Amino acid sequence: MSITIENFEFRTRPMRTRFPFRYGIAAMTELPHVFLRITVDLNGEKIDGIASEGLPPKWFTKNPSTRFEEDLPQMYQVLEQAVSFGLNQESESVFALWKNIYDCQESWANAEKVPPLLAHLGTSLVERAVIDAFCRGTGDSFAEALRSNQFGIALESIHSELRGSDPVKWLPKEPKKSLIARHTIGLGDALTADDIEKEELCDDGLPQALDDAIRYYGLTHFKVKLSGNLESDMPRLKNIAEMLGQLVPEFKFTLDGNEQYPNVMDFREHWEQFLEDPILERFLSDSHLLFVEQPIHRDSALHDSVRQEIESWESGLPMIIDESDGKLDSLRRALELGYRGTSHKNCKGVFKGVANACLLEYLRREGTGPWILSGEDLANVGPVALLNDLAVMSSLGVQHVERNGHHYFSGLSVFPRSLQEDICAAHPDLYEWIDSGFASLVIKEGSILAKSIISGPFGCAVELSEEMLCNLGDPGLNLGQFSN
Repeated sequence: MSITIENFEFRTRPMRTRFPFRYGIAAMTELPHVFLRITVDLNGEKIDGIASEGLPPKWFTKNPSTRFEEDLPQMYQVLEQAVSFGLNQESESVFALWKNIYDCQESWANAEKVPPLLAHLGTSLVERAVIDAFCRGTGDSFAEALRSNQFGIALESIHSELRGSDPVKWLPKEPKKSLIARHTIGLGDALTADDIEKEELCDDGLPQALDDAIRYYGLTHFKVKLSGNLESDMPRLKNIAEMLGQLVPEFKFTLDGNEQYPNVMDFREHWEQFLEDPILERFLSDSHLLFVEQPIHRDSALHDSVRQEIESWESGLPMIIDESDGKLDSLRRALELGYRGTSHKNCKGVFKGVANACLLEYLRREGTGPWILSGEDLANVGPVALLNDLAVMSSLGVQHVERNGHHYFSGLSVFPRSLQEDICAAHPDLYEWIDSGFASLVIKEGSILAKSIISGPFGCAVELSEEMLCNLGDPGLNLGQFSN
């Protein structure tokens, strides 16, 4: 096989949230959503592929001293750089092309002191566009190409334990046909309609307060964010506990530490104070709580000191990394320190996520564990990124996936009606036209159906017509272009 990226273009569409979404040190009200379209030569045939990503404030770099406008140029730079490394580089497989881009981007990022999580946002965007082009060119879905290893994935180049094996040995035999939506409860999200400020009230036909969202979508799984401030976290957790106990008695949830703690001991101190309250003791029991995500700031989360802190906490709960998972060996390092796993997000890398899922399954079969690969997402939306993401989650066998893009944005309303109609026609199990006049994600009984995702090329089954590409957004937006 031969595959080469011949040219590309960026398109960008500005998006505004329905209401502010607070997470950690940031409150998101708007962001650019970037689309990358590439043309590859696949065995002599020209094929287009597409990928997209929202660029949220203060996730890829959590630096409180800069404004989002100051961070954006570097975010654009990593996208440009990754494409430049892949352009006109003939490779024998999709995986080989990705690995070459990854290695070049890593070297450049080290020299320029660009954080790995940010640097490989660029790598992953190109990776996804190439995967999309390959699947469209071969006529195979992502799930089919993954299980037959048409991508040419060399697992041992990421995790040596997997030498000589293909992903099919470790992944579920079939992709999941539905996924449970785990609803994020942001730090500023209203629990009831009475909590909504008049100027932030939405009138788009979608639920806004938590109790309305539970009823509207039939939610059963949740993700609760912590601020790291005991005085504010304690009463809010109690209010959430009481609401979920009343509306969803068998609820499950994860706790997101948002990197708000300098070390494990500081988090443990808050945790033990939570447990002194009878309501929170029940709420945080293992009958409801699944795991804790990234409580320690990324600057400290993988330090040697963490091992002793985790080992000394005999009654400690399972913790995973998320923002600390910036490199190919981050999961291995985390497991050595006592964490129980990591998250998968396409923006951290598709093949990296596949290899991590395979490693964790290898460890399960070795008889150790429990090991966790969670599905997480900041504000993923269609018509491309969300569908790519669900295709990977389904193939990895992730049971429940954090979804909140549909809650913080008004469906696909920012896109032209013709594009929304195309998505509804190609994915009737995933999107529906609502009375408010736009396409909205379908979540019923707390789950998302993935049948049309599984059968699509890389999730998105809409044809890449010139009209669709023009409808995605404005060309460039300060993003340079490279081509032959």
